[in-house]
Amino acid sequence: MGYYIAPRFLDKLAVHITKNFLKLPGVRVPVILGIHGRKGEGKTFQCQLVFEKMGIEVTHVSGGELESPDAGDPARLIRLRYRETAELIKVRGKMCVLMINDLDAGAGRFDEGTQYTVNTQLVNATLMNIADNPTDVQLPGSYDSTPLHRVPIIVTGNDFSTLYAPLIRDGRMEKFYWEPDRDDKVGIVKGIFEPDGLSQKEVEQLVDTFVNQSIDFFSALRSRIYDEQIRNYIHKVGFEQISLSVVNSTQGPPEFKKPDFRLSHLIESGNFLVGEQKRVESSHLVDDYNRLNRGRNSQSAPPAVVTPISQPSNGATKEVKTNQFQKQQASSAHLTLETQEQIRQLLSQGYKISIEHVDERRFRTGSWQTCVHSHIDAESDAISNLEATLSEYSGEYVRLVGIDPKAKRRVVETIIQRPNGNN
Repeated sequence: MGYYIAPRFLDKLAVHITKNFLKLPGVRVPVILGIHGRKGEGKTFQCQLVFEKMGIEVTHVSGGELESPDAGDPARLIRLRYRETAELIKVRGKMCVLMINDLDAGAGRFDEGTQYTVNTQLVNATLMNIADNPTDVQLPGSYDSTPLHRVPIIVTGNDFSTLYAPLIRDGRMEKFYWEPDRDDKVGIVKGIFEPDGLSQKEVEQLVDTFVNQSIDFFSALRSRIYDEQIRNYIHKVGFEQISLSVVNSTQGPPEFKKPDFRLSHLIESGNFLVGEQKRVESSHLVDDYNRLNRGRNSQSAPPAVVTPISQPSNGATKEVKTNQFQKQQASSAHLTLETQEQIRQLLSQGYKISIEHVDERRFRTGSWQTCVHSHIDAESDAISNLEATLSEYSGEYVRLVGIDPKAKRRVVETIIQRPNGNN
């Protein structure tokens, strides 16, 4: 299988790694290169291809290793792996790097509910210290005055804004946002389907059909094409015998014919995967569970107006301004100007609208029910749906909900109708 290395990716890694092995007079070179971007775009795999092309040996640290019941262990692990890599450079006489995958998952802080442990602090402090003193990295309890060889550090992640800000400042970490363009996607997908005989035109059409999908979608699509043959094999052997037939068979592993890789079949299977994605995004069952649990644990009824939640966006904090809603007559389902302005404000900031209702009995337990099955992103749809809800549930509580689709969090919950028209 022929793999494609994006030229921009190759250039960025090659320059950063090589620059760390050169002595440039008067030039401060960042030790850490942070590669961040959307999930599933092949950041780690592209790194592996670059390392293989350049003949670089890699020492790996996983984001999952950055937490431990024993305080200080993850920080010591980073120092130990760094020193091991420096020794490899000395012994092998070739370029070596230290790579930390999913750094934000192991050392980031996503919201106020994320526990910030001693280990998290020590990991951030250790990486900062290495970035400032790359040739003097000591293990706890010992000191070696012999300077180490400088080791480039490559870290990957999705959202580096969750990391400790002094760690990612310029001078310590060089940032590279990886988002493959169409040419990169076509090249990568062509490499994925190269053994299957897809032409350049078919690959381009496949990429254009699923233009919003990440790279791993196409790998999952190729894997799914084999499902039909594997299913037929299971039925042929029998569920009772499949374990012995595959794991400990004297006849060797089963062989499969080449599946149907026609473009039409790929698009059909791809649409099925997209449908599964949408089901996950639209279910939001955890919101219902959390609301129910909050209602059970609550000793009093929820407040009439919940103040908007501050949401970080591009390093800044957004707040949705909450207007006080004027009283509405019970006989009228038309929205006030203030309510319409509230809707416009939410939609203009990229948020989506949802509408919920609850009767007086369930109000005390916080068991709200959604009136619409999808989040609304058009002003006219929001107004018409809200007016219809006010008419249909005139004797119940109705509230307007603003949702951030990227963070998948609620930014505002405001009750706009109470039973018998009391607002």
